[in-house]
Amino acid sequence: MAYRVRGRAGPAQPRRARRLLFAFTLSLSCTYLCYSLLCCCDDLGRSRLLGAPRCLRSPGASGQKLLPKSRPCDRPGPPPSAPGPRAPASNHSGAPKPGTKRLPQALIVGVKKGGTRAVLEFIRVHPDVRALGTEPHFFDRNYGRGLDWYRSLMPRTLETQITLEKTPSYFVTQEAPRRIFNMSRDTKLIVVVRNPVTRAISDYTQTLSKKPDIPTFEGLSFRNRTLGLVDVSWNAIRIGMYALHLESWLRYFPLAQIHFVSGERLITDPAGEMGRVQDFLGIKRFITDKHFYFNKTKGFPCLKKTQSSLLPRCLGKSKGRTHVQIDPEVIDQLREFYRPYNIKFYETVGQDFRWE
Repeated sequence: MAYRVRGRAGPAQPRRARRLLFAFTLSLSCTYLCYSLLCCCDDLGRSRLLGAPRCLRSPGASGQKLLPKSRPCDRPGPPPSAPGPRAPASNHSGAPKPGTKRLPQALIVGVKKGGTRAVLEFIRVHPDVRALGTEPHFFDRNYGRGLDWYRSLMPRTLETQITLEKTPSYFVTQEAPRRIFNMSRDTKLIVVVRNPVTRAISDYTQTLSKKPDIPTFEGLSFRNRTLGLVDVSWNAIRIGMYALHLESWLRYFPLAQIHFVSGERLITDPAGEMGRVQDFLGIKRFITDKHFYFNKTKGFPCLKKTQSSLLPRCLGKSKGRTHVQIDPEVIDQLREFYRPYNIKFYETVGQDFRWE
């Protein structure tokens, strides 16, 4: 008769070992799961997307044993790159805005107080022209920002439309012709010129409205008025030396790519001047006499009511200021100073602006 001896090592002992191993494995798995959940949640306990990549914080001594293969957190580095371009803005109908932002094919490059704002506002009436309303000063002050930044400022245009911007200080900026040429040698340039004496007085009047304590016009214009020595270092005087500045442009652009608008004729015959601008840009003569009326208060033409504007549109309050009174002798001296520059300018561009 066989007897079973209790406590003897037999089949029960391996089963107990397997249970202990199973319990230890289960405990280890739960610990790993809890640790993973903690790493996937932010400090407020809100769960992040589990599918997003997430690094594990450096574990302690026990953690190193439990998670020997876990990827440690990356060291601090530069911030992530900017997100990709946003989806095109939509109009009221929900459709993307038509057109593309392009570098300008035409520029109004000068001159200050010559009538550049009037030309810009008038040409914007044309359906084939889209123009930037502000002055970006890219080719004189912001060139370091790059062409992509410059392009981002432009309005959207269709293939049949021209992109245009104006910054009058380009004309007297030494580096501007080369920089514009490097952008596109086919760029069309518009220069609005005006009697340099009248332009200087207008320039001074604008400055005086902002800085009432500046010296007199006469004091700024001359180094020695008795000897007739004009101070060409004063910007208001130097801008009017058109022939001098034009030399820099003709090193890069042929005269056929530069159109000169008379600031005086822009007042007396806006439709005629704008007709020539439209011809230069290669667009149909859409802007005509029907678009203008003369504002006696301001002393220059304004735009009539159009389909896109319920009211007539004139230039801002800063335009049409009454000029300060200048001694006629000072005006005569400045006319004599500018005469040789004017004659050279007439000969170069092939137009007589009749400033004498």
